[in-house]
Order: sequence, then structure tokens, then C-alpha cells
Amino acid sequence: MTAARDHYHAWMQRVLDHIDRHLDGDLDLDAVSGVAAFSKFHFHRQFKATFGVSLHRYVQLARLRLASKRLADREGQSVTDIALDSGYETPDAFARAFRQRFRQSPSSFRKCPDWEPWLRTFGPLNSARSKIMPTTFTPNEVTIREVAPTRVTIFEHRGDPEILDVTIQKFIAWRKAAGMSPKTNPAFNIWYTERRPTNPADYRMELCVGVDADHCIDPADETVRAGEIPGGRCAVLRVTGDTHNLEPAALYLYRDWLPASGEEMRDFPIYCQRFFLAEPEQGTAAEVHLPLK
Repeated sequence: MTAARDHYHAWMQRVLDHIDRHLDGDLDLDAVSGVAAFSKFHFHRQFKATFGVSLHRYVQLARLRLASKRLADREGQSVTDIALDSGYETPDAFARAFRQRFRQSPSSFRKCPDWEPWLRTFGPLNSARSKIMPTTFTPNEVTIREVAPTRVTIFEHRGDPEILDVTIQKFIAWRKAAGMSPKTNPAFNIWYTERRPTNPADYRMELCVGVDADHCIDPADETVRAGEIPGGRCAVLRVTGDTHNLEPAALYLYRDWLPASGEEMRDFPIYCQRFFLAEPEQGTAAEVHLPLK
């Protein structure tokens, strides 16, 4: 039963990956059901049963999220180019859909994004993507490494995890303004609390960028501070594909791998390094690190 379920989820993950790679193309029921190798007469119900949202709405939300992120990059493409690259036939159709979801025109969002409607809009999309995250791992997927210390610049989030995406967008904008590309400066997340603490106000995580030893932070920039991820032994579990929710990987390390390993944890939080893979069809990857003595 487990093998059959995993096989089914693998096919559904293939569908999401296909959608991500073809947001500017044909994503109607016939095209997407063909990718899944499922009958189009049942696929729309299968998709909604699996992800809690219809295929049409999922595609629309995925296109709007891509477009909004490109709009937030003020020096990027024109609004017209973003509309066409996001799968809309005309800029007017894009503007109507954008205004309906975010209560802002694309041009207004580019100048001054209102993040609260943005967060509410993409709640169903984030929830859908987390439904088929792998929740089972095996000991042979975990490696123990000696990790070198890494100097980082830290962008902190404190408070309700529901607004974490706002902090992430601000972090991305700051990183771009600072000229720190993920290709040249590695990206890390450090978690100080569980993903859903009893009191949401207690949630804390840090978004970090690896920097050179001689990197200086502008004293006037109060949004970031200097820090270091210490070196030492770590248990490392790699996750590929959709890395939106890494809690299953972290729980596996804490709950299953650690008690059976005979290892002891070091006094530093669990963290991950994120990778932006060279080939878009490969998706993303993250390596979850559990510091060990």
C-alpha cells in the first residue's frame, strides 16, 4: 500500500513540476492529465482530491505568484512582458486577474507591494504543495559530514509564521539590492522553534547569506546583522523537488535517525542550506543539517 501511494504521489509531483516549468504554455486539462498519464475524465477530481484546489485555480495562482515576484523586482521585465511570460494572452487580462486577487494593479504593486492580500491569496497554493512532501526517509539517506564554519549576513523573522512569506520577499529584495546572487552567495535557513509553535508569536527563524570573511555590513542597515554558522560534525539529509516544507525531514532526523544513531546533538539549532539547481526541471534542493558533538 505504501509503495503504491508513493508511486501515485510521485506522478502527482511530476505534474506540479511540469506546471512550474510551463507557466507560459498550455496547461489545460488535456495537457496536464497527459503528463500524469491519467484519464482526463477523472484527473480534475484526482487533482482536487490530492491538493485541495482545482487544477485551474492552482495554475492561475502559480502564474500570479511568478508574476508578482517578477514585479517586485523593480528593475526587471516590463509589466507587458511579465503578463505574456505568465501565460496571459493580453496585458489587460493579466491586470484584471491581478487586481481581482491582490486589490492592486500590477504597476501599483511594483511601486509599493501590499503583502497582506498577497499572503492570503497564496495560502491554498502553499498548502497544496505541502500535501505530497515526502514524510518518510531512510538511514542511508543521512550522511555525517565535517562542516566548515560559514560567515553569514542574517535577516531575521520573529512572530507569526503565517507572515513568513512577507519576510522572505523582503529578504530576496534586500539580497538583490546587495548584489548577492544565490550562485555566488549560499543561502541558509536557521530554525529556532518548530514550524507551528503553540504561540505563533514565539516563532523565530533566520534567513542567511554566506559572505566572505572581509565582508562589511552597512552600519545604517538595521535589517541585517553579521553572524556565523559554526563548523563541526553534522547529520545531513538532502531533500529535492518541493522544499517549501522541510519539517518532515527535520522530524525524521530528531525522532527517528538520532535515537538509533547513538549520536548527541551539539548546542546549535537545526538549519538547512538551500540550492538553486542549474537545470530548472530538477527543481530545488535543500540539505537539512543537524549539528552533532
